[in-house]
This record gives sequence, structure tokens and C-alpha cells, in this order.
Amino acid sequence: MSTGFLTLEVKRVIRARKFWIVAFLFPTLLYLMQANLFQGEIVEGTGINFSEHLLGGLAAFGALFVALNVGTRVAIERSTGWQRQLRITPLSPTSYLAAKLAAAMVVALPAITAVALTGALLEGVRLPLGGWLQLVLGIWLGTLPFALLGVFIGQVATAESVQVLTSVSHMLLGVLGGALFPSVAFPEWLQAVSAVMPSHWLAEIGHSPFEDNSRLALAALVLAGWTVVLGAAVTLRYLRDSARV
Repeated sequence: MSTGFLTLEVKRVIRARKFWIVAFLFPTLLYLMQANLFQGEIVEGTGINFSEHLLGGLAAFGALFVALNVGTRVAIERSTGWQRQLRITPLSPTSYLAAKLAAAMVVALPAITAVALTGALLEGVRLPLGGWLQLVLGIWLGTLPFALLGVFIGQVATAESVQVLTSVSHMLLGVLGGALFPSVAFPEWLQAVSAVMPSHWLAEIGHSPFEDNSRLALAALVLAGWTVVLGAAVTLRYLRDSARV
């Protein structure tokens, strides 16, 4: 991978004002509002504190929210012809795609950390060090398929439609996947729908430090499967576009 291109990608994302709003304020404020609204309540069917359950889910939502946004720049680069110009340079398709994914992963980490710190410092959530590492690093590693989904959206959308597609994806993954609201409160039929969503399993990783780890391996396996499927889709789409140059 070209480290220069990767560094440029990360800097471009970090310098964007929207990054700071999305990565820090949005998921953190959502967590604070819901945690205070349901303070002291127990999530039905789990026996755990609502603030703890929310923390895992909204840390996951913040990460996928940021990761999906990588598609916006991909779509703009396609529309302006920048991606076409890059294809005639020594930069390989693998390096281009890897840089986009790496940039998304780099900026997802602060979103997870911000929610975790808010829970620890303002809401009194307590975990041993190993539990915090499991939550933050587990969600971060599980964000990869969402970064791939963001790149894929950027590959198929136009500069005009990418924001709409990304926002719809945010809401579907956040709501139906149980990252924004606990899926255990859903009707049974909706819980079945939720279990199909990759965001459901990312939220499961966030919940795991507060529960037993019996579903952690399954969550990792499901997200690995989504990574393979979306990785293949992104690669095939990029190669298809390259053949048209």
C-alpha cells in the first residue's frame, strides 16, 4: 500500500469539520439523552442496566456511522474523474481500496472511544480494563464490513445520490440492527429481522462485556462472513469500472 496515499486519505477525513460532529458529538449526545431518559432501568430479557446496554449499541452505531461515510468521497472522486485519473498512475487498485478502508477504520476508533469515555466519566459505567479493551477494540475490528459497505455505496452511487443512500443505510442498520435501540425490546418477528443485519452483531460485540461472551464468537463469525461478501462485491465493482477506462 502507498503510505503517502493512505496518509493523505486520513488527513482529508480528519480535516473535514463533519468528521468531528459525526465521530464525537452525534453518538455521544444520543447516548447521553437516552441514558438519562432511562436512567436506572433494566433492559427486559437481559437483566442488565439500560445505560450499559446503550453504551455498547451506540458505540457500535457511532463506528458504523463514520465508516459508511467513506463512500461519500469515493462517489465524488468517481463523478469528478479523479478515480479514473488514479487508475492510470502506478497506484494499484488494491492500494486505492485499502487506503479508503484504512482511513475509515482510523476515524472509526475515536467514535467508539468517545462513547466509552462518556459512559465511564458521566454515566458511571464500570468495567475492568479487559472489558473496556474488549468493547473498544472488538467494535473497532468489527467495523471493517461497514467500511467495505461504505466503499461499495460510493462505487455504485452518484455524487448526488450518495448522501441519500448513506443516510438510509445509517437508519436501517441503526434501527433494525438494534444499535440505536435495544433489539430485545422488539417484537419477535422484528427481532428475527434484526438478527439478519450485520449491525446487530456489531452491537452484540458492544454488549458482550456486560453479559456473558457466549455470542461473541458467533458475532465475529457473522461479521467475518459479511466482510468476505462485501469485499468481493467492492473488488468486482472496482474491476468492472476499471475495465471501462
